[in-house]
Amino acid sequence: MAHSVQTHGEADLRPAGLRGVAADFSSDQRAFKTASWGKAMMWIFLLSDTFVFGCFLIAYMTARMSTPVAWPNPSEVFALHIGGQDVPLILIAIMTFVLISSSGTMAMAVNFGYRRDRRVTAILMLLTALLGATFVSMQAFEWTKLITEGVRPWENPWGAAQFGSTFFMITGFHGTHVTIGVIFLLIIARKVWRGDFDVERRGFFTSRKGRYEAVEIMGLYWHFVDLVWVFIFAFFYLW
Repeated sequence: MAHSVQTHGEADLRPAGLRGVAADFSSDQRAFKTASWGKAMMWIFLLSDTFVFGCFLIAYMTARMSTPVAWPNPSEVFALHIGGQDVPLILIAIMTFVLISSSGTMAMAVNFGYRRDRRVTAILMLLTALLGATFVSMQAFEWTKLITEGVRPWENPWGAAQFGSTFFMITGFHGTHVTIGVIFLLIIARKVWRGDFDVERRGFFTSRKGRYEAVEIMGLYWHFVDLVWVFIFAFFYLW
């Protein structure tokens, strides 16, 4: 059974009850009136990814609090030998600065994208990708250093065996997200530079003419990756 509903001054005939709710979502007329499917789906993906990272961090905290063996001291494990002395967490601090800075360049890229300044938008996206690649490179150096010192997923020379498994799982999963983000940043930056969004050139990830929404969607993903790192930094390196 259907009934008439007044919407924006016009009568709209739609099913009643739950069927009406389903019709709203499936037709994209009311549920996502101010957001495209691309942006809505990115938010849904980020929400699901939040649950995954949350489970990883909860598992890490559970393992750390339940083990009877002493947990390694992050200030000692992640220290670099510089100038004849150990500097604690210096590499992690630089990595965090680089990744947070990339959020700033990404935000500016979105801003200039909606101004339709192709050149500046593309440059800022490439700079963001460079900062992301720098972060991944430093993370690879960190992994190499720990592996050479004897850290494995099942053991480490400083205490609780769970340290290695949780470290490689959490930082590896996050590093994979950053790497994927860098790849997509390069793809979108190339399209912006060529003017694909201005001349309606059809192709991979090309939206309608004049729409730089792909840059904003990429920005949502990148800011999420940066935010996750803040929690990893606080729980894993500072605790």
